[in-house]
Amino acid sequence: MNKILLIVLLVLNSIVLLGQLWPAGAPPFARLVNIVFLSMSLLYFIATIVKRKSSR
Repeated sequence: MNKILLIVLLVLNSIVLLGQLWPAGAPPFARLVNIVFLSMSLLYFIATIVKRKSSR
């Protein structure tokens, strides 16, 4: 499950980066991709931190 989530985050990150490097070529749904990427990243990091604290 972790690998799949990381792959999804990497794909979303590459779309976000491409939109930053080439704004004219950004798809019309770029804003939504940015919001989804940031939200998923935040949830992933929080879950990782909570998991590490509970395993100590």
